[in-house]
Amino acid sequence: MGVDLFFVLSGYLIGWQLLKPYTLGAEPRWAQFFAGRALRVLPAYLAVLALYVALPASAEAASMAPLWQFLTFTTNLFPDYFNARAFSHAWSLCVEEHFYLLLPAVVWLLARQPRDGIATALAAAVAILLLAGGMLLRAWIWQHELAPFVHTRGGENDFVLLWIEGIYNPTYARLDALLAGVLLALVKGFRPAWWTWAMARAPLLLAAGLGGVSAATWIDFPSFAGSVFGFPLLAASLALIVAAATSPHGWIGRVTVPGAAPIAAMAFSLYLTHKQVYHWIDANWRPALVGSNLLSFLYLQRRGAGGRRPALPRRRAARPAPARQVRQWSASGHVGGHVGGHVSGNASGGRNPNHRADKYRRARRAKRPCCPAKC
Repeated sequence: MGVDLFFVLSGYLIGWQLLKPYTLGAEPRWAQFFAGRALRVLPAYLAVLALYVALPASAEAASMAPLWQFLTFTTNLFPDYFNARAFSHAWSLCVEEHFYLLLPAVVWLLARQPRDGIATALAAAVAILLLAGGMLLRAWIWQHELAPFVHTRGGENDFVLLWIEGIYNPTYARLDALLAGVLLALVKGFRPAWWTWAMARAPLLLAAGLGGVSAATWIDFPSFAGSVFGFPLLAASLALIVAAATSPHGWIGRVTVPGAAPIAAMAFSLYLTHKQVYHWIDANWRPALVGSNLLSFLYLQRRGAGGRRPALPRRRAARPAPARQVRQWSASGHVGGHVGGHVSGNASGGRNPNHRADKYRRARRAKRPCCPAKC
């Protein structure tokens, strides 16, 4: 479920990044977009991949897929997890990379249509085709490639292993969540009345999303029904939760989670290296960790969220900037939040103009008294 939420968020954030310029009468800066994605993904990914190749003992499994599959982001299209499981979690990054190539092409083609009505009709047709096509494709794969092994457990033809290789990991079978996120961005940009209506009903969206997620937890996803209908249900439910979280009228959008920013900054590196870390802990600390869930949790917190990036250079602890420098950043709009590498900010450059401390500072600069009760 976590990877599905990630896909919905990615679809929404990347979709809005490409669609927002069109709402302003401009076009996306394509070179800047692709360069940004490459710089965000490739340095850390290639560093971890080099570690897997240069130090096989650090890998969580004895063998891995051919190097060319990792370099071309095709490990999820030619899987062989029975024989090669090391760095297998790169499948979700492969899905993301394919999405980075597919969505810009679709957006560019739709934007070239002479009339808005034609572009809207084509966008709806593409969405329906991807949704229905994914469901039909998963149904066909399940019936013709997985059904004969539904009772097989263990070995190269293990049913769950084949289901992961044939349905769970390939890009062509996992577009539901990405599509749901892009549809949110489309509604936000080109149907503002719909978006405003939805934002005013954030609690209802959240309740519906949580209800859908709850229903999805009862589905046996490797089954035929789960494979065909489970993914669209989960994608739609998570999209409702994401929409509720973006609304200023919902409690999710108003809650600040302490420590979320540094965790988000480390998230990609932790994702790339988490299996190597688990392998190292299992090889060196198993006797001390057996039977102690609390000790395991505390140790992983120290190694992960405590600020250390396994297998990647450690960053220097950030020091608070001087007040004058913060004001300069704020005036230039450089202060903002980062979620999973996607930059977001506000007009005040990270400051809240209604905050009591900011009101007090403005009053002091203006050399007029400020009543604490009113501030």
